[in-house]
Formats: sequence, C-alpha cells, structure tokens
Amino acid sequence: MTVPLAGLRLLLVEDEAMVALMIEEMLNDLGCIVVDVAGTVSRGLSFVEAAARTLDAAVLDVNLGGEKVYPVAEKLAANGVPFVFSTGYGVAGIAPDFARIPALAKPYSAKALEAALLTALGRTKPDS
Repeated sequence: MTVPLAGLRLLLVEDEAMVALMIEEMLNDLGCIVVDVAGTVSRGLSFVEAAARTLDAAVLDVNLGGEKVYPVAEKLAANGVPFVFSTGYGVAGIAPDFARIPALAKPYSAKALEAALLTALGRTKPDS
C-alpha cells in the first residue's frame, strides 16, 4: 500500500498550540514532513519568503489571533505552492478570492485533511 502524501514537505500555519500539535500529528501519520509551524502571519510570510521552493504544500488556519492568513496564502500562490485552509469559523467565511481553495471546518479528521491536501495537489486518492 502506498501512502499518497508520504514525504511531502508542508508548512503549518496555526496559532493555537494544541490544535497545531494535533494537526502536525495527523500530517505525520499521513507521511508528511512538517518543516515549520508558524503561529503568526508575519512568521508564515517570513518562512515562505525564505523557503517556498522547499515546500510541497501548506495548511493555513484562516484566523490567526484576529489577523487573516490571506497574505501568506497569496505568497504561497505566487510561488506555486498549493495549500488548504483550516477554519473554526465555517468555510463560508473564507474570502471569495480563495473560494476555489479546499477548506476544512474544525474539528476535522485525518481522512478529511488527506482528501483536502490531495485535492489541493491535484491528485486523487487511489482506491483502497
């Protein structure tokens, strides 16, 4: 059995430490390598500016302490790095400019995370 996301290098942008740990664990279980966890927009932007070429994808919490993650999303998109949104406020609240981006409503399962990442990467999961 192959793991569709094995070895992918991901950036996780999430401001709540416990949630970040849970998502990081899910990503690790999916075979991904979490290269950084950024808790703020500025840290996320700094990482993308320095290392976008080393990323395969990203998971972005929409609301980081009251600040929207969209500048990070725009920088990732400009660098051709696919991403998914994660939100505790409902996927309907995502800016219209990003309506085509896969979005997960918290709480979500590892299966839902995997499916969203596969969609963002333009892949489909092989039949089990």
